[in-house]
Amino acid sequence: MKHFDPKQLSEHIENPQANILLLDVREPWEFEICHIENSVSIPMGTIPDKLHELDKTQEIVVICHHGVRSRQTAMFLEHNGFSNIINLTGGIDAWAQEIDRNMSKY
Repeated sequence: MKHFDPKQLSEHIENPQANILLLDVREPWEFEICHIENSVSIPMGTIPDKLHELDKTQEIVVICHHGVRSRQTAMFLEHNGFSNIINLTGGIDAWAQEIDRNMSKY
């Protein structure tokens, strides 16, 4: 598993050749407050039932509030055969502080 800080992720998203899935594993109410544009909401607790919906070869950036749930989910994905997983260090909170200062926080 790789780890990106918000700046690295922001630069990576800007790369037109990047084929990444921004996987937000927070609860729906959290996602409604704020999220990174084009991210997909699949709460952490539902990931085991939704593995078949994810491409094991696609680059997946896992996002949560502070980086703990996303790291746990990233480890779970790797354990289940996913090979290109990135954890957003500091989560959406760090993104809001460093990249999108107008983003709502909670």
